[in-house]
Order: sequence, then structure tokens, then C-alpha cells
Amino acid sequence: MESSLFDLTGKVAIVTGAARGIGKTLAQGLAAVGAKVVIADIKVPESAETVQKIQTAGGDAIAISTDVRNRQDCTRLIEQTVAHYHRLDIMVCNAGIDIIKPAISLEESEWDDIINVNLKGYFNAAQLAARQMIAQGTGGSIIMNSSIGGVVGIADSAAYTASKGGVNLLVQSLAVEWADRQIRVNAFAPGYIDNIMEGTEKFRKPPEEDRQHLNAVIPMKRRGKPDELIGPVVFLASEAASYITGAILMVDGGYSTM
Repeated sequence: MESSLFDLTGKVAIVTGAARGIGKTLAQGLAAVGAKVVIADIKVPESAETVQKIQTAGGDAIAISTDVRNRQDCTRLIEQTVAHYHRLDIMVCNAGIDIIKPAISLEESEWDDIINVNLKGYFNAAQLAARQMIAQGTGGSIIMNSSIGGVVGIADSAAYTASKGGVNLLVQSLAVEWADRQIRVNAFAPGYIDNIMEGTEKFRKPPEEDRQHLNAVIPMKRRGKPDELIGPVVFLASEAASYITGAILMVDGGYSTM
């Protein structure tokens, strides 16, 4: 297989939630294979740091302050991306939060916060990106960050798992609708990754307890590393995945097979 299949030189990618964590890693990974990357996040100083890291490594990136819950922000994100780079080829919907709390005590506002970021925010970004790709007549790739929580139940994460189950069906519905416009819509679904998501900082298990838990539930017996998500995302963004749409790619060390 030709290595050029994975080359994204000349492509323009937006990554939401790319100021830190998985999004930051993905933005750097896409830039490393040639994409021009837009860092879309509400965290302005951290976004600037991500841009600086990409530029220092020889890549091309800008930051645009964006709250994916806000329709106007998402519209402005697309407009400013196109004004700067003249096109849009790849949208990575990644911004996400969780509140780890028993369902019996989850507040309505907490449910709304999670759904608005993790599901509504994904739809906002995907729909507006698709409109630009259709206007260009070039097609494109939309990639959503799902989760093992989209296919299995996880205690104390009712809103989060509901949002990720919604993401999976959103991916499949949009893939069917937009296939004839040459827009591919797919998801990657991480398992336990060595990354602390917004809203979950205080719930991480102590190292030894965490190790024992992972040994019991993951065939590969470890957490994944954030940079192990770069390959799946580059693949889904590239011509190597030109006949793949509507897929949910599990990246979970075998967890979902158990």
C-alpha cells in the first residue's frame, strides 16, 4: 500500500476541543502528516500553546475560540477557517465533558451540560462543516470521538453514555444522508485512555487500584496512550479510508470484545 494514502498535505482540518488532552494530540498528529489544523476550543491560552507546538514542529495551525454548544460560534468557526485557509476537508468532533455521578442524583443542568457539549455540539460542528464541504463540491471526512460508553453501560455516567450512544447513531445517520455528497462520517471509540477528561479529574483511581481494575477488564491489560488514537483518526481522514463511512472504530485494547 502506498504511504501517500495517509498523506494529508493540502487538507484543512478542524479539531474541536483541541486545547488539551486527546484533541491536542490529534491536532498535532494531523499536522504531522501535512494537514493545516484549526484548534477550536473555549480555552484560549491553551489553544495558543497547541498552535505553538504545531508550528515549532514545522506544521501550520491557527486557533479560533469556539464553544461548540453555541450555533453562532460554530458558524463563525467555519467562516474564519475558510477565510484563512480557503477550504475545509476534515472535521474532528472531539470536544467533550463528563460528570461522574449516580444517575439518581444527577441534576437536570448537569444532564443538559453533557448532552449540549457531547451531542448537540457534535451535530453543530458536523452539520456546518458538511454545508461548507457541499458548497466546495469536494466532499470531506467528518470524524467523531465516541467511546466504549456508546456501546456498553458504565455506572455513574448515564448522561455521558447516552450522549455517546447518540453519537454512534448520529454518525450512521449522517453517513447515509451525505454519502452521495462524498462526505464520509465515521467515529473512533476509545476505551480507557491515559487522559483525564474535563469534569473527571477527581475520580481517577489510585495507580495500583487502577492497574488491577484494567487487568480485569481489558485484554491488553493497560490503558491506551493518547497518541495511539492518532493512527485511527489519520486513517479515517485519509484516502486509505475512501470506501468507509458509518463505521464505529473501537480503539479499546479489546475491552468491547469481553
